[in-house]
Order: sequence, then structure tokens, then C-alpha cells
Amino acid sequence: MTTLLPDHHAALAERLSGAVLAPGHAAYEAARSIWNGMIDKRPALIARCADAADVAAAVRFAVEHDLAFSVRGGGHNVAGTSLVDDGLVIDLSAMRGVRLDASGRTVHVQGGATWGDVDAVTAPLGLATPGGVVSETGVAGLALSGGVSHQRRRDGMTVDNLVSAEVVLADGRIVRASAGEHADLHWALRGGGGNFGIVTSFELRLHALGPEVYGINVAYPVEDAARVLARWRDAVTGAPDELTTAGFVWSLPDVDILPEPLRGAPYVGIAGMWAGDPADGERAAQPLRELAAPLLDMSGSMSYLDFQRSLDPFFPAGVRRYWKALYLDGFSDAAIDMTADWSHRRPSGDTLVIVRHCGGAMSRVGAAETAFGDRSPEWMLSIDSSWLDPAEDDVNIAYTREFWDAALPHSNGQTYFNFPGLLEDNDTAVRASYGANHGRLARIKAAYDPDNRFRLNQNIQPARSTP
Repeated sequence: MTTLLPDHHAALAERLSGAVLAPGHAAYEAARSIWNGMIDKRPALIARCADAADVAAAVRFAVEHDLAFSVRGGGHNVAGTSLVDDGLVIDLSAMRGVRLDASGRTVHVQGGATWGDVDAVTAPLGLATPGGVVSETGVAGLALSGGVSHQRRRDGMTVDNLVSAEVVLADGRIVRASAGEHADLHWALRGGGGNFGIVTSFELRLHALGPEVYGINVAYPVEDAARVLARWRDAVTGAPDELTTAGFVWSLPDVDILPEPLRGAPYVGIAGMWAGDPADGERAAQPLRELAAPLLDMSGSMSYLDFQRSLDPFFPAGVRRYWKALYLDGFSDAAIDMTADWSHRRPSGDTLVIVRHCGGAMSRVGAAETAFGDRSPEWMLSIDSSWLDPAEDDVNIAYTREFWDAALPHSNGQTYFNFPGLLEDNDTAVRASYGANHGRLARIKAAYDPDNRFRLNQNIQPARSTP
């Protein structure tokens, strides 16, 4: 790879409408800061793109000069792949436009937008597309690798709602991918991550939802973890698609509004949303509020916008994070006991251990219909380790990896690439997760990015033609 020189800065700046930042620029430090506080990379240049033409120009510049480059959308990627040391960051964070197409019941979203940007446009009209459960999450990273929302069981994953995409390819061309144009690329984008190009605009299908929804949020004593998780599993097995929930172990916030004995206390919780009439949701949720004697029950009707933002304060920027996820073959009693046991060992009270109930509309999409692959697992375990002190990195990372290894006997090894650790053992994880789709993905990669320019991701190596 080429080492960037001062004249590269000027040459790139001439091609862009947006700004080009280098070390020493007043905005550089803020521009290289992303959500995960563990990630501390120093790009040589940051191209703050204003539009798709800027993105295409930045890609062509990087290829011409053989520069390593990364792509930043919302900057929320846990693995930190939106930054690159000593290379070029193609930064879409200024591209946050959202446009509603009422006649087509879709929404067009630029590649730097957050889910909060989308919700602000769609929610007041009683419309939503499945997106992030933290509103500050970027649309692009989540959408390209799956997307498990608060309404995932009714409306499917985010990838299932991708109608079309505007994509900048490795040669700098801008194309539209849909069922009728570049259909192979459209298929690959729905779960294949950032391997095939930079999506500068998403067209996403909208569904009727809200403006009011019923939210479920119940805290039970942590010593009841195994019993509560088992009763929750039994209660939601076969549940209507409108009911999307998760069981988890976490710690209550240390805030004055809580009784002193509960401040910072670990607990087992059930949370989720009813994607329908709130009155129906209250009735459907009642059994989940009676799994044991609750410490707190914060369930109730609220606006969809408020529900979408309710987790934001608990996932601030700058915290150190190492997250790994794994689909479970089933949530058996043995898997529950394993989850509860490892949850009690959390070295950080900020760490969230969560099991998401999937199924529903998610599972009715065939494995070959999207790049995402197999949808049959009904449960997803995510170990979301979070802490503040850099001196505690090793113990928290080790805990996450050991927990993940302990869960492997309850899984076929399929992971969820929005929570991929630091993408260690990437090739093994990619092959296990994409399964029978891997060969097709490798061929599409070879067609659109034969030199593997887009490689800071859950990387799919391009297929090599045989002589």
C-alpha cells in the first residue's frame, strides 16, 4: 500500500465538494472518534463526503493511489471497521438526508443517516421500517449485515426490507441495485455487509406502526435468572408475530430515582414491544410481567419515537466495548443454565447478556433468498461487554470469548455480524455463518470487487477463476 504524502491531501481536496481532514486539522480528532472507545486509529486522511459523487471520487482516488481505505457511516460499528490507520476514511457522516415516498410506501435514506433520522420522518405518520434499537446507530452498517429490530418478528430483518440501493463500486461507478437492476448485487447487499461497494442511499419498505406502541420492560431479581428465562422461553414460544421480546441479565442504572438498594444492582429482565394495538399488547404482555416477583415494572403504552430512543442513554459513545453474538440451536434448559451461570460472572456491571427471540417473519425467509442465509435459529445470544477502564480490557475480552466458547455446543457456529468481536477468526466465522451462500457471495465479490478493495468488514474473499 502507498504511504500518503502531503500532496495527496491537496489532490483529493480538488476532487471533492466536501472537506478533507488531516492530522492537525481542528476537526480531525472529533472526526476520527467513533462510538466504541476501544478503537483508537489515526487515519492519514478523512474525506468528509457531501454526496455520492464525492464518495465515487474518493474511491477512485484510493484505487489510483493504492491506498487502504475504510468506510464510515454512523460510526457505530462495534468492531471499529469504519477507521483505518494511516489510510483514507471515506466518511459519509454528513450525508444524513431522509426522504419519504408516500406513494410507494418506502423511505430513501442516505448512507450517513442514523435510525433516529429515519424515525423522525416516518414515525409521526404511523410508519416504520425495521431498524436499530438504539436510535443513534447508523443505518448503513446495521442494514447491510442483518438488522434485528423491535418489530423483527412481524416485519422481518432490515435486509428483508431493502427495496433498492445506490452503490458506489470499486471502480467508482454508481449503480442502482434492486430486484430488476444488478439483482445479484441486490441479493448480496442483503446480509453480505460492506463487501461489494459503498451504499450511498437505501430505499427501505415501510410498515404501519404506532404512533403509540406497547413496550415491555420488567426487572426481576438476578437470583431468579434461570427460572425467569425458562418461563419467558415457554411463554413466547409460538407467540404472535406482533410480540418481539428478549431476555437478559444487566445492571440497573445508579440513579437517584431508584430506591437505594436497587441502584446499580444486577437483575434479569424481559423487554420488548408489541407491534400493533397497544391494548392488545398489554394483554399479550401480561404473562411476561408475572414470571416472578418483579423488582420494577416499567411496561406501558408510549410513543414509538420514545420507545426507539429509550435505550440511548445506556449506550453512550466512548465506552469500551467488545461484543460477540451467536445463534443458538434452541434455548434448552442446559443453554439457559449456561447463560445464567456466565451472566453471574460478568466482570463489568455495564455488560449486557441478552437472548433475542427471533422466528416469526424472520424465519419465513428462505436461506437462499438473501445473502444473510439460514434463518431457522429462533434464539440469538449476544454478549455485549462494556467497561470504562483500559486496564480492564483483557479481563473483559477474555470473559466474552470464554462465554462465547461455552455457548458453542448449543449452536451451529452461525454468528451475527453486527456484533462480531474484533473480527478475529474472520474466515471461519464467515464460512460458518453464510453456509451454502458463501460460494455465491464469493463469485459476486469477484464480479464487483475482484481486488478486494472493500475488505475492512466480515470479509468475503473474491472467488478465483481456474485456468
